[in-house]
Amino acid sequence: MTIAVVTDSTAYLPAELSGTYDLTIVPLTVVINGWDGLEGLEISPAEVARALGTRRAAVSTSRPAPSQFVAEYRRLLDAGADGVVSVHLSGKLSGTYEAAQLAAAEVGPQVRVVDSGTAAMGLGFPALAAASAAAKNQDLETVRRAAADHASRVSTFFYVDTLEFLRRGGRIGAASALVGTALSVKPILHVADGAIVVRDKVRTAGRALSRLVDLAVDAAGDGEADIAVHHLGTPDRASALVDAISMRLGDRLRDCYLTEVGAVVAAHTGPGLAGVVIHRRA
Repeated sequence: MTIAVVTDSTAYLPAELSGTYDLTIVPLTVVINGWDGLEGLEISPAEVARALGTRRAAVSTSRPAPSQFVAEYRRLLDAGADGVVSVHLSGKLSGTYEAAQLAAAEVGPQVRVVDSGTAAMGLGFPALAAASAAAKNQDLETVRRAAADHASRVSTFFYVDTLEFLRRGGRIGAASALVGTALSVKPILHVADGAIVVRDKVRTAGRALSRLVDLAVDAAGDGEADIAVHHLGTPDRASALVDAISMRLGDRLRDCYLTEVGAVVAAHTGPGLAGVVIHRRA
């Protein structure tokens, strides 16, 4: 069978994998002061960061319309695909998953939609697993299961300099946001059951990064794992995380990626983001 795999632009797949996997990417939209731009095509994370640094700037994001997914699904099916597996960021963080579901209901049962329960390479790893299964001519349900299985093997942790942008966008509750203002506490967050929650609290950014390393190593367990380190405007911070985690995991570390997040996540986290996604291979 020929199964096509679709994901969205918040997967933030590393540039070095371009052309390696057969994936269709549907972009989300970022809105800055009323101007719409497609993530990865028309607007950059640097533009978003600059806008967030301007007090009067209004920055928001929006999901793809269901019609965009319908068009992509039908294009792929018309081109010869026997089915489509569509893997997306958490339905609790965005309406993208719901839009894909609505489109799948319109197109028919040959489209299956998977909620990764997270974003960035937490979404990217399941999408890549689905694409790998599809490349082996697996059937529709097997490809769907590959995405869902690998989504369950992912842990996502991150640090931001301020929770204000997550609070403004409704991605974290007001009570949790208060944690970041009390006594200069630096919160470490993770994605649990599809939502962003506070995982730990430390006093300094340096301790937060050290704690990210500990959490990543613990999440990797005793087996082989891949990691992806994301950042927004802090490449030195991200490189330090890669080095520290690589040293701790040793020969259990397989693939390792370092990427800057795109405009959508930038809009909700603000500059200073440093995050780690751990993908357990078994």
